[in-house]
Amino acid sequence: MQEWIEKAKKGDAESCEWLFRRFGGMAYAAAYEQLGDVQLAEDAVQEAFIEAFAGLERLEQAAAFPGWLRTIVRRRAIRLLRRKRFPLLPAAEIGEGPADVGAGTEELAHRRELKRSLYESVAELPEHQRLAVRLFYFEGCRIREISDFLGVSESALKKRLFDARSRLRSALHVSDFSAVFRDLHEGGKRMLHIVNGDHTADRLHEAGIEGEVQVWRELYPFGPVFPDMEEASARFARAEYLERELGIPRQTLLGGCAEQERKLREVANYEEVVLWFEHDLFDQTMLALLLERIDRMQTGAARVSLLCIGEFPGIEIFHGLGQLRAEQLKTLSGTWQPVGPEQFELAARLWAAYSSPDPQEHVRFLESDTSALPFAHAAFEAHLSRLPSAEDGLGRIERTVLDTAAAGAASPAELLRRSADKLVALGMGDLEFWRHLERMAAGPYPLLAVSGSGSFPKFGHPQPDFGNRTFAPSELGRRILAGEAAPAGAPAFPEWAGGLRLSGGSPPRWDASARRVLPGTDRPRPL
Repeated sequence: MQEWIEKAKKGDAESCEWLFRRFGGMAYAAAYEQLGDVQLAEDAVQEAFIEAFAGLERLEQAAAFPGWLRTIVRRRAIRLLRRKRFPLLPAAEIGEGPADVGAGTEELAHRRELKRSLYESVAELPEHQRLAVRLFYFEGCRIREISDFLGVSESALKKRLFDARSRLRSALHVSDFSAVFRDLHEGGKRMLHIVNGDHTADRLHEAGIEGEVQVWRELYPFGPVFPDMEEASARFARAEYLERELGIPRQTLLGGCAEQERKLREVANYEEVVLWFEHDLFDQTMLALLLERIDRMQTGAARVSLLCIGEFPGIEIFHGLGQLRAEQLKTLSGTWQPVGPEQFELAARLWAAYSSPDPQEHVRFLESDTSALPFAHAAFEAHLSRLPSAEDGLGRIERTVLDTAAAGAASPAELLRRSADKLVALGMGDLEFWRHLERMAAGPYPLLAVSGSGSFPKFGHPQPDFGNRTFAPSELGRRILAGEAAPAGAPAFPEWAGGLRLSGGSPPRWDASARRVLPGTDRPRPL
């Protein structure tokens, strides 16, 4: 925003127009909140922007513009309020909407009454909740934008919206306020929800969330990835690798990919596509690929929205949406935000960097502006932390497993649970975790000592006796925990980290303190 503000200070018309488009809806909602009159609110907004543009030179920090504009809007509204005599309900709020066209007389009367009840119920909310609802639902503003405009934290704003939805559900006697709002205010939606797992899909169905649900089944943090994942050679390379390493039959993977890609090509048939994702590497890579693909497609009038969270009230360590009960998921319905050019552009950059075989492309992405997708930076840094460390030669996964096993987590289930809590930024599943354990216990330099014998679990082959085996740091593992560096030939780290191949030769190393990737010729520094 700094660039637009600086240009607007010099009278650049395009920059002024951008600022008006970006903040005009919020300004109108704030003005209408005070005036309750469409025409007066529009007048207040116009006057406020004229005053704001004329006084931009006095604005020292661009980040202060939203709050500064809101102050001007409130002052202009107070002046206009003195002229107001009779409150008017906006015509758009009582007239017919898209969903009313073709409705019978009785149904139309019912919808008009329900619509009036909706707006009256919103009007009766406490002021701080009322304005938040108008900005979020009626104006379609993003959480971060509203937070800046109102001068409150994002968590406080989300709490206001949560409390407001609870009040409105009770006042309107409905189970899902967000669905009622979309139907009455926006004319209904033919919706497609894309989620990252079957468990989340089941919970969405249980919660009665309106629309179809499509599960996207892939695990991009494991194995090789490529810039164009639709290319036949890329699909077959991944299918062959995942079959060999995790036991997933290649035809199962290829068939599943073909079906979900067919569904993705149909997004233009929907009015809205909502992506439900989380903060970790598993989800952020999937989200980046999907957004990059959707952006390249002709989506028609389909609106693309995103619900992406990294926490939920009452859950101390948040792994993902699959932890939530149906009634908890229902509270998230309608809180998704529209995806715009900034998110699409960042998603394309993320996937291009993640799938690149050049380590410096990964570093350059980490150094770039990733604010359009708030969890992208942390997830990408977690990705690079899987590389062998410049300090001891171990990646984050191997170091965490060794620490956890040394702390007494001996059984596979306990080792998985406690390690996953520490590696939550990766979003690693059990099949992937078992393969990492298998690597750490194999080869001439094992890091783990394992009791018993038998195979490690693979897809479709759970190995019932595996739960009876125990894990502990090997002699080498104990020496590394005591401060030694791993020998150059220890192949405990994964073969792939995105587009970076770590097996064979000397892999690149991650310097966490400097946040940079060192060339593969660098050896770990002795401690």
